[in-house]
Amino acid sequence: MNEIYREITPLTQYDCFTVFTRSKTVFDFPLHTHEEFELNLILSGRGVKRIVGDHSEVIDNAELVLVGNNLPHGWLTHSYKWEEGMPEVKEITVQFHKDLFDEKFLKRNQLFFVRSLLEKSAKGIAFSKDTIERILPRFQALEQKSGFDSILELMSILHDLSVSRNMRTLSKGTFTDDTINFNSRRIEKVFVFMRDNYDKEIDLDAVSKLAGMSEVSFSRFIKKRTGKTFIESLNEIRLGHASRYLINTSNTVSEIAYKCGFNNLSYFNRIFKSKNGCTPKEFRENYSGTRTFV
Repeated sequence: MNEIYREITPLTQYDCFTVFTRSKTVFDFPLHTHEEFELNLILSGRGVKRIVGDHSEVIDNAELVLVGNNLPHGWLTHSYKWEEGMPEVKEITVQFHKDLFDEKFLKRNQLFFVRSLLEKSAKGIAFSKDTIERILPRFQALEQKSGFDSILELMSILHDLSVSRNMRTLSKGTFTDDTINFNSRRIEKVFVFMRDNYDKEIDLDAVSKLAGMSEVSFSRFIKKRTGKTFIESLNEIRLGHASRYLINTSNTVSEIAYKCGFNNLSYFNRIFKSKNGCTPKEFRENYSGTRTFV
């Protein structure tokens, strides 16, 4: 079985969503997961193999899928072969936080279909060709919008997808793990502190005092509430910012590592590769394209 990598996306807690476009002649993205929901539109990709959960399929010329948070997914070049004169495979991806739409908000009657769509995405959803043709112009124009208009348009697109015909779920099983309760004022206080100070030195003693607990008690508490250790949680925040710097700046890997609070370059490279399945340099090359944050 292929190893499933944990992707740390550049989407921060202050962003609503990000739109990312890129074109490639080789379309290999190993199995990975991330916290965010992902809408992925692929054009000119006939022959590429898509894997979502326990489902795999060779795609046609155009496809649109919605992948729920923490659901393993990936794409392999497979039988696709680019030749001179052919259009490159084009990808437009929208990633948005799993809590972008408040749970109470989604329970309103008018949001019934969107709530159902997001629930079904836990197994992955593929949309019909007719739906893709109708949504395509709006999807392509989304990255040109900004501010509140872009949020309204994303919500509108999700609603139209939620009432579209002939959508199908992909994975037979669900791979999500939402059993951990994150609701804790102490945890939230610590995470706000780490997000605001990720570029500075942060140690267990400081965050334990912030939570009003001993180091041992806090270590157990954060592991129980989040499923991650303090260091793992801090590294994920820092890696998210590092990913963003790799995409949006020309700073060297070393500069980015230190800018994001990593004082040891080899440690940064090792942690980055273990989480993303590639080196920072490979990540930058792989994600060469345009990304818009909203």
